[in-house]
Amino acid sequence: MILDHLRNADRYCPLHPGFAAGFAFLRREDLASLAERRYDIDGDRVFAVVARAAGRGHEQSPLEIHRRYIDIQFTIGGEDRIGWLPASDCRQVASPFDENQDLGFFDDRPASWFAVAPGIFAVFYPEDAHAPLATSDLIHKVVVKVAVET
Repeated sequence: MILDHLRNADRYCPLHPGFAAGFAFLRREDLASLAERRYDIDGDRVFAVVARAAGRGHEQSPLEIHRRYIDIQFTIGGEDRIGWLPASDCRQVASPFDENQDLGFFDDRPASWFAVAPGIFAVFYPEDAHAPLATSDLIHKVVVKVAVET
């Protein structure tokens, strides 16, 4: 897991060939005005989802995992709170992993919670279970999905 300000994103580009394109999308001048939907950056290898959603609070935000994609979660407005736990520590399956959705949920509770303010991004690899939208704020965010295998 990585947590940093977008101005520092270039230091993480060597970690994956799709990161440069994903961070370039997050630097778009019109990012805050984009409609809520999926935006293809490099087909299914790198794409972004712009969303506005009400926070669910800590208790209503389950841990989730992905196997095929790395998440770069970036906050545009509001302050997201995200929980984290190593996926290897997750024991209580809430719903079986769905290969088609690349999504599984756990009832385990995060070991850590952190704030993701506007301008900050968090990167979650498949080994990072994460619980986004654990705030009471209305959140405007972008999730860039980067395929693990390019």
